[in-house]
Amino acid sequence: MMGPMLIESLLAYAHFIAILSVVVFLSSEAALCRPEWLNAEVVRRLVRVDAIYFAAAMAVLATGVARTWWGMKGTGWYWHQPLLHAKLGLFVLIGLVSIKPTRSFQRWRRELDATGRLPSADEVRGVRKLIMLEAHLLVLIPAAAVLLARGVWTR
Repeated sequence: MMGPMLIESLLAYAHFIAILSVVVFLSSEAALCRPEWLNAEVVRRLVRVDAIYFAAAMAVLATGVARTWWGMKGTGWYWHQPLLHAKLGLFVLIGLVSIKPTRSFQRWRRELDATGRLPSADEVRGVRKLIMLEAHLLVLIPAAAVLLARGVWTR
């Protein structure tokens, strides 16, 4: 049987791996989504990378909820913390911002398959700006996590 410290450690490890995966695949999107680099293969790759990014984000959410549920502090403590709500709010905001890039990648692939045309440079730059916004918002979540873990502004 696993003790509480081992469970806490495994949950934290799974959460960190999921977070690192989000960072890797969001960074990949930012790197690939450039007008000067966009070609047919990159359009197709962006769709795949974005699907993995979504899966990693869902893993972050699942492992985070698991930590509140099975972690040592428990739901009674976590769900009353304003910083947890701030982290979740930022996570949801990033998810909302990511809708347009996801839909754009899928549309680009459909147009590419149907007509052979790539998106305009202006459209690619606009989508990349949203990806960069996601990345910059993402940097705020660990700040809230560190403060929460250290008991700063907790109830």
